[in-house]
Amino acid sequence: MIRSHHLKFILISALSIWLSACSQAPESIVLSQAEATQIGEKIFFNECAGKEALLTSWNRGEAFPSLGIGHFIWYPTGTSGPFKESFPELIRYMQASDANIPDWIVEAIEHGAPWPSRTLFLNAQDSARMQQLRGFLAKTKHLQTKFMVKRLNRALPTMLATVSGSQKAKIEQQFQRVASAPMGYYALIDYVNFKGEGVKTSERYQDQGWGLLQVLEVMDESKPPLAAFAEAAKKVLARRVVNSPADRGEKRWLPGWYKRISTYISE
Repeated sequence: MIRSHHLKFILISALSIWLSACSQAPESIVLSQAEATQIGEKIFFNECAGKEALLTSWNRGEAFPSLGIGHFIWYPTGTSGPFKESFPELIRYMQASDANIPDWIVEAIEHGAPWPSRTLFLNAQDSARMQQLRGFLAKTKHLQTKFMVKRLNRALPTMLATVSGSQKAKIEQQFQRVASAPMGYYALIDYVNFKGEGVKTSERYQDQGWGLLQVLEVMDESKPPLAAFAEAAKKVLARRVVNSPADRGEKRWLPGWYKRISTYISE
């Protein structure tokens, strides 16, 4: 027979474990259609300057095309790289959402982007397939935005799994501070799509990352959340440029990155 004081201890312990689990489990992000549309359009402007022609891009100095409103990475057939490949994952998400995807895209994601080089990709800009791809991406902005929201939903538990103790508490606190600010979800969704979660060891220079985790780590807790987030993001990206291989010439991208980050607090 379980004595009353033993039962009380068991119940208190179970309640404590449950409350602890609840405190660590982030709530799912739910955006209204208007909020999702606004965020998607802002990211479309950030990545593509609001131009449908730039939904299919291959930046100079990169080893892959960047596609869609979030410029999702797709490595060419037979290649890979240090950065997170996201376009195939986007297409699989769209398949699960019953989107009408051109057959050649569904087939190609199993093998890699069908353009071996930037030159061949640029030469194909007016081809029937490329035009079909841009049209498809232009019509599915809402699904691309939902895909980015899903990524942010996974980001917090992914980041928390890589830290411990007081650092874990700080990361969660800063994430929630930004999320609760007006357009805070825009800043978080844009940045994690833009520079990743910061947990991949391959996405680091000199063992220092530049993702969302690193931004939250260096945020100034005494400043308003979005101002602190933008300041920390600029600091982390400046550090990335300093640490980057000289032959990549990443300094040329810094002004554009700063301009993008400034939208987190200017609107």
